[in-house]
Amino acid sequence: MSVAATARITAVADGRGSTALPVLESAGPLALRRTRSPDTTYARVTVVGAMSAPLGGDRLAIEARAEDGARVTVDSAAATVALPGPGPDAGPASYDVRLSVGEGAELHWLPEQLVSAHGSALDMTTRAELSGTARLVLREEQILGRHGERTGRLSTRLTVRRAGRPLLDQQLAYGPGTPGGWDGPAVLGGHRAVGQLLLVDPAFGGALPAPRLLGPTAALTPLAGPAVLVTALAADARLLRAVLDEALEELLKGPAALRKP
Repeated sequence: MSVAATARITAVADGRGSTALPVLESAGPLALRRTRSPDTTYARVTVVGAMSAPLGGDRLAIEARAEDGARVTVDSAAATVALPGPGPDAGPASYDVRLSVGEGAELHWLPEQLVSAHGSALDMTTRAELSGTARLVLREEQILGRHGERTGRLSTRLTVRRAGRPLLDQQLAYGPGTPGGWDGPAVLGGHRAVGQLLLVDPAFGGALPAPRLLGPTAALTPLAGPAVLVTALAADARLLRAVLDEALEELLKGPAALRKP
């Protein structure tokens, strides 16, 4: 039997230099827990999977809102594994992430990897609506197949709007039944781990960094917004995370660090 569930997070500035969480609503396999943040000005929420999901046919969603002036980090306790459904007629699963960041607010969306297991089919969408003074740090990682197995079918779409205007709209598809060439030299080139980091920060102003390589399979690209996108490929999850962790450390140092040659 398929599951339909939407978990909700709302973060608000508490007026004392920190952030409160008036809405922390778990649903279905998506259990939300407030966890300790190393920076007390930020709230932190960890998504804990309460059961195996998403399975074929499931309809899962997370909504996270950072209201004006709030600061919140959302991470997860473990990887999300897309699995085949209970029967041949289960159909694909869907996983929707909806983010909203208000004026002067900051949201760090840093989940663990999404693993596309053999035989699974998942459509994932991430949509972010940002105010003109919002700050967003977003990491997404997809692992195509568990160790030693072929990938399932996975489609992803990331859409970001800032101050009502489009900033980024990116769609990718991998695995059986997707357009040919997804594993070819012009796309993945045999790699099985793909990820990206996005930083949207008004502090960039009109001085965005120049595009550059961050190693043989990673690149930094400035976006009008102002924003910076880092995309990376790797042979496995561990190597991908190492590349993105290094890039994230640089991103969090702020625009000045990113403008270095």
